[in-house]
Amino acid sequence: MQIGDRGKALFREWEGVVPHVYLDSGGAPTIGIGHLLTPSERSSGTLWLRGQALRLQDGMTADDCEALLEQDLEPVQRCVNSAVTVPLTQNQFDALVSFAFNVGNDAFLNSTLLKRLNAGRLDEVPAELARWNRDNGRVVPGLVNRRNKEIALWLRA
Repeated sequence: MQIGDRGKALFREWEGVVPHVYLDSGGAPTIGIGHLLTPSERSSGTLWLRGQALRLQDGMTADDCEALLEQDLEPVQRCVNSAVTVPLTQNQFDALVSFAFNVGNDAFLNSTLLKRLNAGRLDEVPAELARWNRDNGRVVPGLVNRRNKEIALWLRA
């Protein structure tokens, strides 16, 4: 599966579209639509997009932000597709991609959420999503809101 248009629209809403480097709620340097800068990108001042180096100090266009989101979503979609063993609706898939994108593939792969999902306990996924509302040990209102929207998307027919 691939993330749908509804899921992509929610990424723009949740992450924002910011064409310059900023610090996210956890203090991590970020650009575009939730792209966390890697140590290499921070030290070099460039990121690779569409096979070309893009200087961070020059900022990004709206098209660059969209292309970077697509590039960033590819490994997350592969992760969700390979890890989930039960059938999903498009909305459920989109909610999981959003979640995995936010917490990271490793956290998703090692989560109780994934274990319960693959055991066929789909009704427990919303409660598991809601548990992931902290950054650096403290509850973050933005994460509470994001999880609530992912839960709503998960439950949407």
